[in-house]
Amino acid sequence: MCTGTSDRQIKALAEGVREAIKEKHGTLPHSVEGQADSGWVLMDYSSVIVHIFAESERRFYDLEGLWAEANVLVSIQ
Repeated sequence: MCTGTSDRQIKALAEGVREAIKEKHGTLPHSVEGQADSGWVLMDYSSVIVHIFAESERRFYDLEGLWAEANVLVSIQ
């Protein structure tokens, strides 16, 4: 999960993730939902889901709070 400060930055983050994973792992997302101007882009790589939010959407949906009590299997910092 990450936060972009503008539509342009959210779009750039999504493109950067797509290119980096394609280059390093040779794979593309199975699907991409949302667009930068909606405030939330979700990229589905099967075992990894990438969420790119605008600040207001990240606070509203509070996925970190939703999953706060879940067991952590792997932590990527």
